[in-house]
Amino acid sequence: MSTRTRTRGKLDLDPALVRRARRLARRAGQPVVELAGSHTTVSVERAVLRLAGLTGASPAGTPWVNRLVDAVLAEVGLAHGAALPVFDALARQRDGDLALLAQKAAAGSVRFSVPTGKAATAARRAARRVVAAGIRRIDRRRAERDRLVRRYGDPAHRPWLYLIVATGDIYEDIGQAQAAARAGADVIAVIRSTGQSLLDYVPEGATREGFAGTYATQRNFALMRAALDESSKELGRYVRLTNYASGLCMPEIAVLAGLERLDMMLNDSMYGILFRDINPVRTFVDQRFSRQVHAR
Repeated sequence: MSTRTRTRGKLDLDPALVRRARRLARRAGQPVVELAGSHTTVSVERAVLRLAGLTGASPAGTPWVNRLVDAVLAEVGLAHGAALPVFDALARQRDGDLALLAQKAAAGSVRFSVPTGKAATAARRAARRVVAAGIRRIDRRRAERDRLVRRYGDPAHRPWLYLIVATGDIYEDIGQAQAAARAGADVIAVIRSTGQSLLDYVPEGATREGFAGTYATQRNFALMRAALDESSKELGRYVRLTNYASGLCMPEIAVLAGLERLDMMLNDSMYGILFRDINPVRTFVDQRFSRQVHAR
């Protein structure tokens, strides 16, 4: 007679109980998954437009994605998403420039509608083509990372050493991060400025002033990634970069992180619900989109 050995793993957990716990978790989470898949948010729609290539901000510092989505929301709502009315308006404007369309929307000189029939088909096709280009850019950045990891290698030891920098000034952060990498850090995390999770916009450009942290912006991501690439070459091992995709702009930060080749993201809806009093429905919807981006 033979007996079958049951693998309990490092934590000595009963596999049957683990399977049961996962079944129960799946059952408990399914309604949330269904809810998240049938709703959208302003940040999800802004993230889509960022994938479509819309960048920049007004002279007052308001990102053009905010101005454009707010204009669509005010006129036709977001039940059909923002891309459909935006690309329909773009076709009617005949200039093909999202930034110019956003400026016109901010000035109140363009109207939005939800197209139907052939106009809807054309707008949907145009939106998918442009957004797909943004997704391909994220995929290329991942492939770029894979090449760099093969070139420089991963740290030989486990676990990797994770170190936080957070001066508020991205240029000071860079110096600290590179010094930390030379001292043995494998992953650099840049803590966000206090309260950024409650900002309903992503600041533009490099920032030199923060509060107990440094603002998460696309330019800051790019600057730190470039600096750590220099450190990777110098040290002969790939140094990873992480940041935080949470709060009211979770989907947008996820997209910007992908575009700038961040390696890891802390992406947790419960942070916003428990500690920032963010609407649970909104942040569950945002997390679903964000994790689809991170999965690229």
